[in-house]
Amino acid sequence: MSDASAADRWQDDRTTFQRVYDVLVGSQSFLTAQEFADRAACSETAARDTLEQLAEMGVAERRDGRPARYRRNDSYFQWKRVESLAREHGPDELRDRLDDLIAEDEAFQDEYGVPAPDAVSTAADLPVDDHDALHERWEDLSEWRTIRRDIELLRRAVERTQRRVDDGIHA
Repeated sequence: MSDASAADRWQDDRTTFQRVYDVLVGSQSFLTAQEFADRAACSETAARDTLEQLAEMGVAERRDGRPARYRRNDSYFQWKRVESLAREHGPDELRDRLDDLIAEDEAFQDEYGVPAPDAVSTAADLPVDDHDALHERWEDLSEWRTIRRDIELLRRAVERTQRRVDDGIHA
């Protein structure tokens, strides 16, 4: 199937609201309503109306200006992930996974001799022509940052599941 047919299907199968939401989820930088409209195959007015609704719901961030700009609200998506984890897993299961990630984090701290991935020199102590070592270090640092992000999400999910247990609420 061609890309055009996939784009046509996406446009035909999704409402304007859904298409703008899809674009929003993939946007990390602020975009104008017109840029959303271009990407979501809709009018600027429809994109702006949808983005305003999403901003009211907390799903989008709005930056005032001429023109106003919008992007996804990462805090909303983190909250949504925490809620999903808390609903789908028990506190013991989440704690076990959290313990595993903390052990991985500690292993990276020991390996690099620093407390956080941003404290690691990316290339200063590597030979200039050792591209494989540099690539491996970049992969390690990326994985370490992901572990750190997941630790925070799991800590919040553990707290959430514990509150549900304490309140007598079952998923």
